[in-house]
Amino acid sequence: MEFLKNLTSTELCALNLSVEDDDVSIEWRDDVNIFHMTIGQYLNDNSRDRTAIIFETEDGEIETQTFAEVDDKASSLASYLHKLGFMAGDLIGLHTGQHPDTAVGHMAICKLGGVAVTLSQLYGPGSLSHAMNDCKLRILITSNDAWATLRPQASSLFPHLEHVLLRDPEEDELDLAAAFKTDTTGFSPAYGGPDDPALLMYTSGSTGQPKGILHGHRILAAYTPSINLFFNMSMNDEDAVYWSPSDWAWVGGLLDMLFPAWMAGRPIATSIDRFNADWAYSFMARHKVTHTFLAPTAIKRLAQTTDPRGEYDLALRIICTGGEALAADTLNWAEQKLGVVCNEFYGLTEVNHLIGNCAALFERRPGSMGRAYPGHDVLLVDENGDGVADGEAGEIVTRASSPTRFLGYLNNPDKEQEMFLGPYLRTNDLAVRDEDGYFWYKGRSDDLIKSSGFRIGPAEIEECLLAHPAVAEVAVIGKPDDERGSIVKAFVKTREEQQENKALTAELQHHVRERLSAYKAPREIEFVSSFEMTSSAKINRRVLRDSELKEAGI
Repeated sequence: MEFLKNLTSTELCALNLSVEDDDVSIEWRDDVNIFHMTIGQYLNDNSRDRTAIIFETEDGEIETQTFAEVDDKASSLASYLHKLGFMAGDLIGLHTGQHPDTAVGHMAICKLGGVAVTLSQLYGPGSLSHAMNDCKLRILITSNDAWATLRPQASSLFPHLEHVLLRDPEEDELDLAAAFKTDTTGFSPAYGGPDDPALLMYTSGSTGQPKGILHGHRILAAYTPSINLFFNMSMNDEDAVYWSPSDWAWVGGLLDMLFPAWMAGRPIATSIDRFNADWAYSFMARHKVTHTFLAPTAIKRLAQTTDPRGEYDLALRIICTGGEALAADTLNWAEQKLGVVCNEFYGLTEVNHLIGNCAALFERRPGSMGRAYPGHDVLLVDENGDGVADGEAGEIVTRASSPTRFLGYLNNPDKEQEMFLGPYLRTNDLAVRDEDGYFWYKGRSDDLIKSSGFRIGPAEIEECLLAHPAVAEVAVIGKPDDERGSIVKAFVKTREEQQENKALTAELQHHVRERLSAYKAPREIEFVSSFEMTSSAKINRRVLRDSELKEAGI
């Protein structure tokens, strides 16, 4: 926290922070509400006609909506939902991807006083059925393409579902386009307070079925200091345009991108196109995107373009990133080749923004997660909950009173209790803290590889392999082994020009052996053409582990 003491009162005010000695507090008013913190701020005569959404259709047409237009549509949709019998506290499913309907839907649900259930279109029928049945969802706002494959089996998949709203509805479905034009006469908004549930988010996790995480309206207020930090104190730049390929059903796309853009009164650019590097560069150039959230995997894919500034007319200047560890080589490429500030941050959907960077305020160290963010008491502990010394690996924990803590898991009190370790909330992530307070990620505690008596963290090996010029993407797991307990196995996607052969396998093993240690070098390397991803854009290591367990007959 020491760097905060050097800030001016103006800078502290911008961060919504107060500092007294080492006590940093974040406060929010009783009337804190996601609507009031976003669209609601910009409905005055000076800002109501600002562009709020830039939508590029699949045909390449550009559609825009102002803050006033978003508000009008949200009021109509809220009135429509109220006339259907929905009210404050009710769950409303949003399954519309990164279409503007999702953004308007969130504002409508805020006006209704309801809870937005954020459902990714990347979910297959099984995961979607689990989430919707777990919360007994009665109403779903979806898109035609997503619903077309689900419609034939909807009655068996979603027994609690009573209403489906979408554009171009079929029989027994409701017209979303008409709902956006509903008369609002007699409808009065029922805005919730800071501790009222606002979001129900289903996370994929590394094991088990998705868990329903409840957040209150205060979550956006609690995020405000750290959002300002990882956007490098530049959110209010007059020319700022925000965009991210991250799913708006996920915390990275919604709470770290869509809502922050509107908090700053700036436009969010969006499209329902699938991410690839050439498309992403062209999209950012067309819309003069300045601020983005990109998962490290996405940055790595952009990094396969040799001279992005030479090929594209980019306005991009800030990348914030999280969700998995950012390799030092990837950070160096972003700064030196792409010419941007890249601030990594760390947290969970349950309790976020614990650690991170802000190049405008303190030095970043390539490969480091950064320092504890203001308002968060972040510690490293052993399995008994006792603190570990600097330089020793421990599990990242934070106080149970953390300002960004979730309200709880829906219908899963036992799972919630698993997060507690005495007075702390657990993350199951391992790190080392250096003497200057910087954290260095070492992997998941449940991803740890125990081999011949050694405890091996996969993140370190993955970062090492990513530094090799032949490697585009990589995932490291422990493969069961009768002799050693487990061996290190790496799954590698190579760059297009590379030959996948025994010579490259030996070269990669030597690369790790030389840079880390012999016992950390992968004993097996399997070349793959692609990876299965989770809904939060991470490589799904569980699938890889399960495959190896099945092959071993375990």
